[in-house]
Amino acid sequence: MTKKVLFICLHRPMRSPSQRFRFEQYVTYLEEQGFACQHSYLLGKKQDKIFYQKGNYLGKIGVLIRSILILFREAFFRKYDIVYVQREAFMLGTTFFERQFARKSKLIFDFDDAIWIPVISTNNQSLSFLKNSSKTKELISLADMVFAGNAYLADYAKKYNEVVKIVPTTLDTTNHCPSPLKKQTNRICIGWSGSFSTIPHFEFALPILEKLKDKYGDRIYFKVIGDANYTYPRLDIQGIAWSLDTEIEALREFDIGIMPLPDDQWTKGKCGFKGLSFMSLGLPVILSDVGVNGDIIEDGTNGFLANTTEEWIEKLSLLVENEQLRQDLGAAGRKTILERYSVLANRDQYVRYFNEVLKG
Repeated sequence: MTKKVLFICLHRPMRSPSQRFRFEQYVTYLEEQGFACQHSYLLGKKQDKIFYQKGNYLGKIGVLIRSILILFREAFFRKYDIVYVQREAFMLGTTFFERQFARKSKLIFDFDDAIWIPVISTNNQSLSFLKNSSKTKELISLADMVFAGNAYLADYAKKYNEVVKIVPTTLDTTNHCPSPLKKQTNRICIGWSGSFSTIPHFEFALPILEKLKDKYGDRIYFKVIGDANYTYPRLDIQGIAWSLDTEIEALREFDIGIMPLPDDQWTKGKCGFKGLSFMSLGLPVILSDVGVNGDIIEDGTNGFLANTTEEWIEKLSLLVENEQLRQDLGAAGRKTILERYSVLANRDQYVRYFNEVLKG
């Protein structure tokens, strides 16, 4: 018998990395296993632009009304066996709709960041009073099962729900794979990928990269993906925009991938996606030893971990100077992804959890 699943979330397909790598890439396999999947989202391309732009409050009210109508349709006029909520069903502080879903269906709540910490879009600061910092724990308590992206998030969830599964963020390794072409330049590219909101994490490494540039000069260069407006003349950095069509090819220019992070409550909740994406392409990585990064990386075996400026410079220098080490760590990192953080390695467990929640 076909089991009906509703994925309810904010963004259209392929728009949000969190949605892409938490559930969208599993939909085809779920359907092969007897689940009929429906993806209902609140923000189409037009609404997305309105909601995240500065001002235009009348337009934002229209987006909210449209979103409420979508949620009413799904909550009161349709029936599903499972409703999967990724982060939240509605962008404001109420849990009204999740409560309605929970009354009629099995509810799975999935989160991959420390979203109980209040973070408001810079263009929506004036609407912050509509948010609810306690919403996350309410959603966790409502759920029949919780998917947490790492152990730190799972520990938080277990305060409010006994049925918590650690479900890592994963990659489709048929698409995320090493380049078949040999690089045509001897210059070594040290790269970072993110967004305008995470640029401060990259800037955490700037003093390190400046010292490295002083040491190696034109032998190295730097690439920043995710914010086309970002510049740092001291290191000749001009950011480039992220694009779905070119994301993998852009990353393949890297010779070394870095993931610098401060050590705070928010970053402890990160699921290591930047590092995982570099590793999937066979790139050697250096990650800050924060949160889940220490679970992903065995230092010196499938990548490097670093805390201090001295550690960062020492390990980056090893990679700059030793091509064989770059190849060996990159290959070991790719193997880690295939075995632990790929869709193929996790898809049967994903289906098993869906079947478990139906059994109650």
